[in-house]
Amino acid sequence: MRAWHVDEPGPVTGHPLRLSLDDEVPRPGPGELLLKVVVCGVCRTDLHVTEGDLPPHRPGVTPGHEVVGEVAELGEGAAGFAVGDRAGAAWLRWTDGVCTFCLRGAENLCPHSLYTGWDADGGYAEYMTVPAAYAYRLPAGYDDAELAPLLCAGIIGYHALKRAELPPGGRLGLYGFGGSAHLAAQVALAQGATVHVLTRGEQARRLALELGVASVGGAADSPPEPLDAAIMFAPAGELVLPALAALDRGGTLAIAGIYLSDIPPLNYEQHLFQERQLRSVTSNTRADGREFLALAGEHKLAVTVHPYPLDAADQALRDLKAGRFDGAAVLIP
Repeated sequence: MRAWHVDEPGPVTGHPLRLSLDDEVPRPGPGELLLKVVVCGVCRTDLHVTEGDLPPHRPGVTPGHEVVGEVAELGEGAAGFAVGDRAGAAWLRWTDGVCTFCLRGAENLCPHSLYTGWDADGGYAEYMTVPAAYAYRLPAGYDDAELAPLLCAGIIGYHALKRAELPPGGRLGLYGFGGSAHLAAQVALAQGATVHVLTRGEQARRLALELGVASVGGAADSPPEPLDAAIMFAPAGELVLPALAALDRGGTLAIAGIYLSDIPPLNYEQHLFQERQLRSVTSNTRADGREFLALAGEHKLAVTVHPYPLDAADQALRDLKAGRFDGAAVLIP
């Protein structure tokens, strides 16, 4: 089968990914599903793994964790799916189920957690495996390409929105407007929020306005009104300061990315005083995923996707880094 591998992490302009044409199709282990990959989304986390911002946990790992697949085979004891079913594989692949965090419902903080496309081979391939207990049923009303970004961009954006503690009818700022932000914006708008988008890309600003946000501006600009909450999707630490400064009293900034460049020194009075909060976002629980996918099934989200053939995965990552498209890219084997 065809599969991409991160041979030597480095800048995507230097071609750190290698396409293999003759990998063996993996066999599902106990409790696992073998998925024939139908579509795999291209996530910024894949870029961080490929470039080495997140050093691969497995040499030569295959990236990709927004996978819509068809169940091709069941491992021993795998339950909940049948051969031929559609299933989704996402970032969180496994947790131990016995640690303090898992037992209190915060499995996203499990210190022994494993991740698709980082600890185990992901969806930049024709086949992959996923534990059945961590696979998702997919909502109706979307085509396969639209479903793929929901499985990370959508779920993480939803979890970040919860972490930002946006009050009912509140004012939300989104810093960066890619695959995750364009979905989180629609969830917030559906909940009655006023949304302001701060981003560098002209295409992204146009998309934001088409989706109904109240205003758009440059990444470091001030929004037209104080914010009750903000989410940082751009991996740029220097934007944390203007985002905190834009918060009203008691506001919360949630940083949604798994990677962020260094944050400049904070000024306590300007950035944190009056009970402003700065929060990180770490993965998601399966409950978050099920909640979001159920919401997506009830409220049709406009998912902007740009298809690439599987053989062009390296180009898709280069285009993602350069900001050449709005919404999300997807790979189609």
